[in-house]
Amino acid sequence: MTKAPVNWTNMSLFSLTPAFAITLVPWYGFFYGYDLFEWVVFALLMAFCGMSITAGYHRLWSHKAFKAHPALRLLFAIGGACALQNSVLLWASDHRNHHRFVDDNERDPYSAKRGFWFSHIGWILRDYDSAQTGFANVRDLQKDPIVRWQHDHYLSLSLFMNIGLPALIGYFHGDLIAGLLLSGLLRLVLSQHLTYLINSAAHKWGRQPYSDENTARDNPILALLTYGEGYHNYHHAFQWDYRNGIRWWHYDPTKWMIQICAWIGLTRELKRCTPLEIERARIELQYKSAAEKCELLNISEKWRATLEQEYEEIVNTLQLWSEHRQAWYEAKGRQIQQTLSQWDQFQIRDRYREIQFKLKMRRRRWQELLRNLADPLPASA
Repeated sequence: MTKAPVNWTNMSLFSLTPAFAITLVPWYGFFYGYDLFEWVVFALLMAFCGMSITAGYHRLWSHKAFKAHPALRLLFAIGGACALQNSVLLWASDHRNHHRFVDDNERDPYSAKRGFWFSHIGWILRDYDSAQTGFANVRDLQKDPIVRWQHDHYLSLSLFMNIGLPALIGYFHGDLIAGLLLSGLLRLVLSQHLTYLINSAAHKWGRQPYSDENTARDNPILALLTYGEGYHNYHHAFQWDYRNGIRWWHYDPTKWMIQICAWIGLTRELKRCTPLEIERARIELQYKSAAEKCELLNISEKWRATLEQEYEEIVNTLQLWSEHRQAWYEAKGRQIQQTLSQWDQFQIRDRYREIQFKLKMRRRRWQELLRNLADPLPASA
């Protein structure tokens, strides 16, 4: 089989920068040291370019999960150049194809089924046919003047953000070399490879609570390293949601930043999946896994019938809960409050709470049933 031709520009960049970071950064630190200011600048630039990718390149431009003010889009475009992961147009085109053809070795640019190395960085080092996508799938982004400007001036922006800016900060602080090594070189290498972990590790290790149709997995450890991108199974199931971590305890600073920007008018039209869609996906996958286990273990028909009945009951209760939840939230709105009597509002509230309690009991029964699957009744001989 003929190998794809080597992309020598990328091969040189991704070979030399890690080698220099591993050798030069600790060498200079040992002999000359880095002060607190230099480490703070390093951390700030890490966050700036990292969240320009997660919030800007990924959730805003690739998935259109929210809309952003031009000033914020400009900031994301500059930060994306700092991350040196290609222009918005090229990055988003690859990523949209990744979602459309996920795990298809011929059409997914960084298919995880071609191995950890390939999905992490190998796909960048050679000119594979799967990555030759063009701009047909990002026509909408070409209408954005900031995206066009960044694409046209990507090389000069990248050079300034990765060499010029760290050098300037280091020069005015009194140590140009330290600025280049920490805020330039080390920051670049770390930010790139942390992003690439989502393409590789997040498709290999973790849980699949929402879908098993592809290799994407939820991994909270990766979320800590990637500004919340580690909840990757959820993201592939509901890619239009501006959140990756949907629970309050999920570490997703990208989501928090987008929310804060909405409060001050920099973002709007934040898209969220409904609790019904999310919970139904979880239950459907649980039912699918349980049904497959029943078939594999040749479990009795009576037990299978119970499983199917409980599944239908919890799905129906979930739908009913969603409808009453919507009615209750609408009843709390100002306009509807003016047309509903206090008694009617109390009735809607009490009915919602009743269905909420019923759903809680159904969930308990469903989970108990799934736990009992570990010791089911076999089919009669």
